Amino acid sequence: MAIQESELILNPDGSVYHLNLKPEHIADTIITVGDPDRVSGVTKYFDSVEFTTRKREFHTQTGMYKGKRITVISTGIGTDNIDIVFNELDALVNIDLKTRTINKTHKSLDIIRIGTSGSIQKEIGIDTFLISEKACGFDSLLHFYNSKHIQQTDVAEALVAHTNWSSDKSKPYVVTADKDLAAKLESDQTTKGFTATNVGFYGPQGRVLRLSIQDNDLNDKLASFNFNNQPITNLEMETAGIYGLSKLLGHRAVSMNAIIANRATGEFSQDPKKVVDQLITYTLDKIVS
Repeated sequence: MAIQESELILNPDGSVYHLNLKPEHIADTIITVGDPDRVSGVTKYFDSVEFTTRKREFHTQTGMYKGKRITVISTGIGTDNIDIVFNELDALVNIDLKTRTINKTHKSLDIIRIGTSGSIQKEIGIDTFLISEKACGFDSLLHFYNSKHIQQTDVAEALVAHTNWSSDKSKPYVVTADKDLAAKLESDQTTKGFTATNVGFYGPQGRVLRLSIQDNDLNDKLASFNFNNQPITNLEMETAGIYGLSKLLGHRAVSMNAIIANRATGEFSQDPKKVVDQLITYTLDKIVS
């Protein structure tokens, strides 16, 4: 049965609506970054770039790095954009855009997020490379999908109890990285973590400028939470959505975090661009190793 035009929206040239991409434009390995300008910060290391497009906050380049074809795409900030990017990437490889029918053979992508993050544990210092073993989403994205079977509900329930989570907020959900892909990117230069994905940068992450917040102690509560000897380590804004949709759609995903702030100590990296650049080259070399 064909998917209706109102549900799978295509541009006049046949590309997917938001990303402006066709199936031949993307590789089987995808690197996602938040900042559109960071795309060229990754592909400057490529041996060649074969394709470039940009629409809204979605900037895409595909090329070759040490013999491997890789696509780099910016998502912008937040899991609302992750919903768009991941559904449209999946459509490119698992839906025939001409007939609007789902392909009989499923194709799985490897998706690696390279992004910045802030630690909430004193022991995880600035300029650290952190791999998110699992992520807890404070947004509501995954609750709009049939997703209970991929969630670690016991962890989420324990967190709700520990933080006295407000019923006015979306119920947290917990999902995990792909273990095999995470293992490929690990080394003695990385640390493992449990990442909290929040819905904003200021109030939701406990920052106070001119607005008071509902729970002044939330970051401390998150930092003191521990489930089976795994504490929450860092805050950012995309990883839980990436893990959730990847699992539901049958793709492998892992989030690589450059820790540029430590919220527990108040420190900020002296050279965040350098740290991100180092994480980029580290990740690229791990992908092709």
